[in-house]
Amino acid sequence: MKTDLKSLMREDGFVCPSCGKRHFGGLTDCLIGSGAMEELPLLLRKYSVQKPFVLCDRHTCEAAGERVARILSSAGIAYALHIVEREKPAPDERIVGEAVMFCPPDADGVIAVGSGVLNDTGKILSRAKGIPDLIVATAPSMDGFASGTSSMERGGLKVSLPSKCPDAVVADPAVLAAAPVHMIRSGVGDMLAKYVSIAEWRIAALLVGDPFCETVAAIVKDALDTCVKAAPLAVQGDPDAAASVMEGLVVSGLAMNYAGISRPASGMEHYISHILDMRALAFGTPADLHGIQCGIATLETIRAYERLASITPEREKALAAVRAFDPDAWNAHLREQLGAGAEAMIAGERREGKYDPQKHAARLEKILAHWDEILAIIGTLPKSAELEAFMRSIGHPTSFAEIGVSDGDAREAFLMAKDIRDKYVLGRLLWDLGLLGEIG
Repeated sequence: MKTDLKSLMREDGFVCPSCGKRHFGGLTDCLIGSGAMEELPLLLRKYSVQKPFVLCDRHTCEAAGERVARILSSAGIAYALHIVEREKPAPDERIVGEAVMFCPPDADGVIAVGSGVLNDTGKILSRAKGIPDLIVATAPSMDGFASGTSSMERGGLKVSLPSKCPDAVVADPAVLAAAPVHMIRSGVGDMLAKYVSIAEWRIAALLVGDPFCETVAAIVKDALDTCVKAAPLAVQGDPDAAASVMEGLVVSGLAMNYAGISRPASGMEHYISHILDMRALAFGTPADLHGIQCGIATLETIRAYERLASITPEREKALAAVRAFDPDAWNAHLREQLGAGAEAMIAGERREGKYDPQKHAARLEKILAHWDEILAIIGTLPKSAELEAFMRSIGHPTSFAEIGVSDGDAREAFLMAKDIRDKYVLGRLLWDLGLLGEIG
């Protein structure tokens, strides 16, 4: 399904031919092109913003923030500029508090200059103050530009907080192409995750009744294809290719808004990345950019699906594994591995009750009844060898060892990923089958 940004951003949305719902994208303006930043004064007038608060860090200020300031000054627009001085600001309570404290009381709009952390912080700030939010992208590094959520660390747990879909996203291809190549690879890695997320969305619809939309899935697949096609030139610094990757990332965010859930864009691979982030926060262990971790985790998850596809499920083996499972011992393990962040995960399980033997038995019967359909869905995933070859061709890491994560920590992240959210992903399927320790 070939889509374009203009059609996806229709204010009145569209009635979906697949699910019958009216889908709304939320994003009003997206300007990706040479001279796009020069349109900021017009966009500010459109949203009745007279005193914007410009938020950036030292790197994004150099990449585009100084130019934003010049453009605003030339247009006679009063603004407040805050530069986050930390070398690697984390997406946590500290940066949100910093943004709130430095944002003037009379600021009537936010311009976040950057990508992941600054983008998410700007969306939270604009929602809290009830003011418009504009994003000036400096790297095509992640898919959250147009989403209505912010990926943050709260109380040691990686969460997706409801925030605000930005009103406008602005990106100059020359700025995007000049970003560190590792960040461009991160954007591609975040998109590669969609292979898994779409497959797991289909499996969850079969087994636990998650609402699935073929149209939204097709939109995400088209965005993924766009990014994969553009990636080889994008990592070489080609502006047009970098712009194509950026467009695919924006479309992915819009798809999440359409679905009203993160299902179209994240699954097991994202939760593995979240576990690595939580361990880094708690213990200072190695962690890389979210998209890089997601790319590696996508490859590992597909390998696990390939192993699963070669196994015939056994009812008695699965039931015996659940009888032998010790929730208290598992919770103690989570606390040891994740520190304070484990408590929110444990509390979530108490609400969800996925370890309840009766609930498990019901899910198991569904798995066995739909096994052929599950195998067909697994068959839609790319072959791991082909995906690995593509990743290597663009210089994307293909193992956690390459980013400093030990084999033991990588395996633990795989085993714990099922507990991050109440979302049916590979880890839960393997647990239901009594195979998590065997395949994980």
